[in-house]
Amino acid sequence: MSCRVAMLRMQEDGLIELPPPRCLRPQTHIRISTETDLQQPICLPVHALPDLQLRLVSGREDSRLWNEYIHRYHYLGFQPLPGAQLRYWVYAGDLLVALLGFGAAAWLCAPRDQFIGWNHEQRQKNLHLVVNNARFLILPWVNSKNLASKILGLVARQLPHDWQHRYGYRPLLLETFVEKNRFIGTCYRAANWHHLGQTKGRGKLGPSGKQSVPIKDVWAYPLERKFKHELAG
Repeated sequence: MSCRVAMLRMQEDGLIELPPPRCLRPQTHIRISTETDLQQPICLPVHALPDLQLRLVSGREDSRLWNEYIHRYHYLGFQPLPGAQLRYWVYAGDLLVALLGFGAAAWLCAPRDQFIGWNHEQRQKNLHLVVNNARFLILPWVNSKNLASKILGLVARQLPHDWQHRYGYRPLLLETFVEKNRFIGTCYRAANWHHLGQTKGRGKLGPSGKQSVPIKDVWAYPLERKFKHELAG
């Protein structure tokens, strides 16, 4: 998926010309339905809510609905997650309160790479052991103190098992990027994530030395005590 995105952008910039597609592209337009309409407000602190549960997105209809929620209520909208991935619903009892999406890690990220202490060859070999929290959405009608950090703690415990069940290996580190001008990362700090620094605003394909996308704070959460030894080993 990452290679496909890069090549399509190169074609848009006139750097290459791709052959015509052999088949029609799948429909990516998100249709808004009443299933994702605003619900009654939930205004309780997290300790007053029913027990939280993470449920994996599974099946075509489940996937369509998750995409619709993200498209409708997340400021970045819906984009396919690259590489190995897991998507979650977060329920408090029978109440849907949040959604999360995890995918492939960023190929290059100076603050993260310095934090790990690996070189190019080690990163190339072990990058799949880092998982990116690409989407985190608390639904707009949910106002619950400490809910976000409680969810992050829950997913840090459950995701390694779910990832191993689906892909056959356990990730060692979670990462995420928080847009600096929109958020300050309070919930990640409260969930004991490490603030590693900031991106330079180049994006995946931006020109060297020039900001082309918003600057983001880089956060990471180790899933194993000896994660640096394993990632740089």
